[in-house]
Amino acid sequence: MDALRATALTLIIIGAINWGLIGIFNFDLVQAIFGGETPYAPSLASRVVYALVALSGLYALTFYRTGTEEAAKERQE
Repeated sequence: MDALRATALTLIIIGAINWGLIGIFNFDLVQAIFGGETPYAPSLASRVVYALVALSGLYALTFYRTGTEEAAKERQE
């Protein structure tokens, strides 16, 4: 697994855990770590983390294509 893919998956997992905490306990872990005044005014660091998680999610969409390409190669062999 290449470094970009591993980093993206790590950020996606962090985002999933954060959303789970928000949904179950109304607790935003990212904002607790990086600060912010209210849920509607996160700190710059929190916003960067949220943006990186979002970009990782978009990048993860390419995993579907990669998986089908690898499966097609295996069928041909």
